[in-house]
Amino acid sequence: MAKKTLFRPREEILSFVNGGELTVKVTPNAGENSIILPGENGPAGILLIRVTATPENGKANSAVLKLLSKALGLRKTSLEIVRGGNARTKVINIPD
Repeated sequence: MAKKTLFRPREEILSFVNGGELTVKVTPNAGENSIILPGENGPAGILLIRVTATPENGKANSAVLKLLSKALGLRKTSLEIVRGGNARTKVINIPD
């Protein structure tokens, strides 16, 4: 069975970018890949990202960048995790 991918419209996600940076809280080993807006199920101002990848050898980080790049219509290589590479809460640089 194929895994679903759920994400919000690009404009809604970009509304949480502050100074070119986006703060996200990642849940690895999830049942589906998804992006959840703040206030729905978590702290205000922090996007919740669920990925099916495991947090081994950077697989979850790669999945987060891939999901965000698809949702934002950007190349994966244009996104960069600037803080929290080994933590669940990460700060990702989003180009203008």
